[in-house]
Amino acid sequence: EAQKIDQIGLNLKILVDSVPGLKIIATGSSSFELANQVGEPLVGRQWPFMLYPIAQLELSTFQSPFEAKALLPERLIFGSYPAVINLSSYEEKKQLLNTIVDNYLYRDLLEYEGIKKSQKILSVLRLIAFQIGHEVSLNEVGGQVSLNLRTVERYLDLLEKAFVLKRVYGFSRNLRKELTKNSRFYFFDNGVRNALINNFNSLEVRDDLGALWENYLFMERMKKQEYQPLFANNYFWRTYSRQEIDLVEEREGKFFGFEFKWGSKKVNAPGEWLKTYPNAVFEVINKENYLSFIT
Repeated sequence: EAQKIDQIGLNLKILVDSVPGLKIIATGSSSFELANQVGEPLVGRQWPFMLYPIAQLELSTFQSPFEAKALLPERLIFGSYPAVINLSSYEEKKQLLNTIVDNYLYRDLLEYEGIKKSQKILSVLRLIAFQIGHEVSLNEVGGQVSLNLRTVERYLDLLEKAFVLKRVYGFSRNLRKELTKNSRFYFFDNGVRNALINNFNSLEVRDDLGALWENYLFMERMKKQEYQPLFANNYFWRTYSRQEIDLVEEREGKFFGFEFKWGSKKVNAPGEWLKTYPNAVFEVINKENYLSFIT
């Protein structure tokens, strides 16, 4: 818990400058408080690492593709927190995820911002949980939970810094036809999302399988980008005529569009996408080909 050490940034600077060749790994559960304390003193001396819940990329080192696909329903429902993966019974996984949501989800906010564990934050998160894969109007969210826009923005910003949510903006090079006003949000972990809405039902009886699949693929792709690494700007794409692509990666001067579908039915690239970006790539990611996309 490095963030609890008084003047941790200055102390690390003194150590690194005084001992040639010294390397220090500083970790802390209050991630953005630690980042704030070490940022300025360690300019030019630090290398930050983003540690996600366990990635399929990591699991693939000792899992066969057959085993990975067999365990896919568990990943979609219970997520990838290390402690959750190591539990054997579904009931234990549920209890641990509920504990994470009840006791740890807000810890950074409580310690750093002094925010009370408000039912409002929980209400905002639940609304976001039901809108995965859709643009979120913050005005509408505020109206439903009786918060002003500024407060909703502040809560969402803090939830991003606490690695609960990931915000994605709309992609556009042709502002007349493409929607960019609202953002989309994904949960860093499917299990946390399902605990928030208290739904650990099997895939066969769920009506949100598409949302679970999209959230899982998006975050696993973010893990792959971080760990390999792939340097990319990430967006979604949608037009006023409701043509859309779930993920657009802008990297190496090119555009790569990915559409996430659970089934294997053939899906063609949106006509406006091909017309506006004729040199861009388009690919559908489904349960048959997803492993190469995330590993």
